[in-house]
Amino acid sequence: MSPPDRAAEGGITRAVPPVSRPAWYALERGGWRDYVTLLHPPYTAWHLSYVVIGGCLAPVGAWERLAPVGAWGRLGAAVAAFALAVGVGAHALDELNGRPLRTRIPDRVLVGLASVSILGACAVGVVGAVTFEAWLALLIPIGIFLVLAYNLELAGERFHSDVWFGLAWGGFPVLCGYAAVAGDVRVVTVLAAVFAVLLSLAQRVLSSHVRYVRRRVIAVRGELERADGSREPLDARRLTAPAEAGLRLLSLATVVLAATMIAFRI
Repeated sequence: MSPPDRAAEGGITRAVPPVSRPAWYALERGGWRDYVTLLHPPYTAWHLSYVVIGGCLAPVGAWERLAPVGAWGRLGAAVAAFALAVGVGAHALDELNGRPLRTRIPDRVLVGLASVSILGACAVGVVGAVTFEAWLALLIPIGIFLVLAYNLELAGERFHSDVWFGLAWGGFPVLCGYAAVAGDVRVVTVLAAVFAVLLSLAQRVLSSHVRYVRRRVIAVRGELERADGSREPLDARRLTAPAEAGLRLLSLATVVLAATMIAFRI
């Protein structure tokens, strides 16, 4: 039996990082569970939803446009590219850079996953540029830069900030989803991208607090004194539960919004 995540001693509630989960969606360490955790499932679904939302905002004419691959196929390809680049590639690089999820996946496997998935995403982009709109090829180097600069914390972590997170994992997916279907960029694209950036910044605020407590705090001391005079001891769970509940609801809401947009288009 594993030891408890926290132990109270003399009014102190201790959170033990090697035992407690590094993320609210992380599974127990080892085997296939590490690979599921590596994908950050709720966050990956959240950011793939941005691609869908962007694509579904494309005008009706774009959905009826004749092309070697139909609008649904182009949108599906864009989602697949981001699933590879973000869901697998970016997260593999992130785990390689400091092991924040504490998985036991070998370094060479992480490098292989990142390389193959990012190259696969690039290949999807090249096919899209060749078969639909040539200018879409410009999005490929931008995507590569965002993945590498953010997750490897290049240039002294200059690109590993809240703003860059919002741009890379919020605004850029919306832009690519719209462009993959419509073949251009319009005012509605920018507005939707701003929405995604702001929502991603809200995600960042909540998740940064949770990560700080789960991964860096080793002890919590104190209590809450209510208006009626009663007291409630503070512990690590008390500090993270509200933010984690908000993250669960926001990720689910974004996926439902994407599903609603699909149903609208159908």
